[in-house]
Amino acid sequence: MGGIAIRELEAFLVLAEELHFGRAGERLYVSQSRVSQLLRALEGRIGAPLVERTSRRVRLTPLGESFAGSLRPAYDGLRATLDEARAAARAEVGGVLRVGFQGTVDDYLAQAMALFAEECPGCVLELTEIPLSDPFGPVRRQEVDCAVVLLPVREEDLALGPVFSRQPQTLAVSVRHPFAARDSVSAEELADCRLIGVGAGGAPGPAPAYWRLAQAPDHTPGLRPIPAGPVVNTLQEGLSLTAADRGAMLLCRSTADHQGRRSSIAFVPVDGLPPSELGLIWHRSHVSPTTLAFARAVQGVTPGR
Repeated sequence: MGGIAIRELEAFLVLAEELHFGRAGERLYVSQSRVSQLLRALEGRIGAPLVERTSRRVRLTPLGESFAGSLRPAYDGLRATLDEARAAARAEVGGVLRVGFQGTVDDYLAQAMALFAEECPGCVLELTEIPLSDPFGPVRRQEVDCAVVLLPVREEDLALGPVFSRQPQTLAVSVRHPFAARDSVSAEELADCRLIGVGAGGAPGPAPAYWRLAQAPDHTPGLRPIPAGPVVNTLQEGLSLTAADRGAMLLCRSTADHQGRRSSIAFVPVDGLPPSELGLIWHRSHVSPTTLAFARAVQGVTPGR
C-alpha cells in the first residue's frame, strides 16, 4: 500500500461522508487540523488532490469520488477482518488470570486491571499478595500466572515484561527517630540508621542476594557502610518493626502514600538513590495468551511507552 496508513484512509472516508473538517474530526476524536494533516499526507502519497476546499464548502474532486467509491468496500472488509481477529484473540483470553503483587496495588496496576477487564471481559482476574522475601517463587511454583515485583530481575527462566511505576524512594522511620522531622534525607545519611532487610525467619530467604541488596543496600553511593537491621518476610512485618523503632525501611513513594495514615511512622523522601521500579514477570516455559494480554494492558497505562 505504499506506506499508506489506515488512519489516513479512515480520515478520508469520514470526510467524504461529512464534507466538513470539524464534523469529521469529532467523529474521529481528533482536531480539525489533524484531519487536514491526514488528508494532505494521503494526497501526497497518491499524487493528486482528493478534496476541494474553499471558505464556504468542501467537496470531493472527481478522483476523490472515484477513490472513495473503490475504497469503501475494501476498507469495510479490512475492518471486518480486524474485528474477527480481535474476537478470536479475546476468545483465547478467558478463564482465570492469577496475578501476584508485592506491597500495595498502586494507581498504575489498578488502571491496568481496569483496562484488562475492558479488553478481556471473559477473564476473571485474581490478585494474590506474594511474600516480600520470595518475589520469584510463586511464579516458578505456578501459584500465580504472572507477578508484579520490585526490580531488579535477572533470572534466566523468568521473562521481564513492562517496567512501570518508577518512583522516588522514601525512608520509613519511627516518629521517634531523628529523621522523622526532616523534609528529606540524603542517601549518604542512610549510614546513620539500621535498614530493615528482606528475609524469612531471620534468614536471608529465597530471594537472590542481588535483589535483597537492591531493597536494602549495605552501603551508600559514597561507599559508607549502612548498618543492617532485622530481616522481614512481609511488608507489614517491616512496618511493625519500623513503628517499634527497630530499624528503618526503604519504600517506594506509592507504598509510603498508601501507608501514610499510620500515626507511628514517618515517611521521609530520600535524595540520591535510584528510583524504585516495578516490573511484570512470568515464567518463560508456561506463558499464556491471558498473561500476554495483561502485559499489554500494563504497557497501555505506562507513561512514556
